[in-house]
Amino acid sequence: MRITPILTTLLVATPALAEVNIYSQRQPELIAPITEAFSAETGIETNVVYLDQGLTERLSAEGSRSPADIIMTVDIARLSQAVEAGVTQPVESAVLHDNIPSEFRDPGNQWFGVTTRARIVYASKERVADGEVTTYEDLVDPKWKGRICTRSGTHPYNLALVSAVIKHDGYEAAKEWALGLKANLARKPQGNDRAQVKAIWAGECDISLGNTYYMGEMLEDPEQTEWANSVRIVFPTFRDGGTHMNVSGVAMTSAAPHREDALKFMEFLASPEAQAIYAEANHEFPVKPDAPRSELVASWGEFTPDPVNLTELAALRGDALRLMEEIDFDG
Repeated sequence: MRITPILTTLLVATPALAEVNIYSQRQPELIAPITEAFSAETGIETNVVYLDQGLTERLSAEGSRSPADIIMTVDIARLSQAVEAGVTQPVESAVLHDNIPSEFRDPGNQWFGVTTRARIVYASKERVADGEVTTYEDLVDPKWKGRICTRSGTHPYNLALVSAVIKHDGYEAAKEWALGLKANLARKPQGNDRAQVKAIWAGECDISLGNTYYMGEMLEDPEQTEWANSVRIVFPTFRDGGTHMNVSGVAMTSAAPHREDALKFMEFLASPEAQAIYAEANHEFPVKPDAPRSELVASWGEFTPDPVNLTELAALRGDALRLMEEIDFDG
């Protein structure tokens, strides 16, 4: 895998070469295991440009001359944004359809989930008993007043969760839920998901919202291991559903100069081998139902994913943002 410095080198589209050019919003070290395995199996080289921000804008600016074949990103909102901007194309593949459940792929075949993550509760081992919180609705119980921490309510991860609340209960009920959650906060929303676990460790709050994979990341960081060991993972559910899920996903660009090889890469991502490699590298759940979880992820236990199609949640993102701004959740 070649990693191209974004400011110094421009990829040039060369259809004759056996290669796949990838624009990724995931850090290179997180996708390196999968790109290296793909190249070893197929002989097709991968070139990765890391774009923390502005992926869709860059593709739009490059237009039909874009050298990118594939985009890899996280969160349903970012995948949907790319589709809405017209920078992706539909892909017909029996392999992708057979291996990826319908709730984790676009109905129009524009994007496909690769791995999933759950939006869960991190609970203090010392101050929260087993079974004290089991649903997202539990988070608005007055007993949690001054005991909850979270990042910004307008962060994409929380907006996706609020979109799910709207989907299940309607806008007004979701607004009441968000107001109840805000009333129970121990401090103003701040930091990332790991910062909330640190706050639990420090005694500032007792539970927090976070994505599952951060547990794996904290356990790998000597400075954060103590934070991780102070909490346990709880998989809350909606009363009429399951645990809220989100995806890391892949899409083929509308300009893809190496379409055939790009399709091979997408289908490789859905294979049992790649699912195991990618999910373990990122501490996420394989999207393929029968693919094995890593030992760490499996240790978190079983849960029931919410069956709502993520495209439906992406369509509610604007409503979720409006709701959180109306109640000044971060204020």
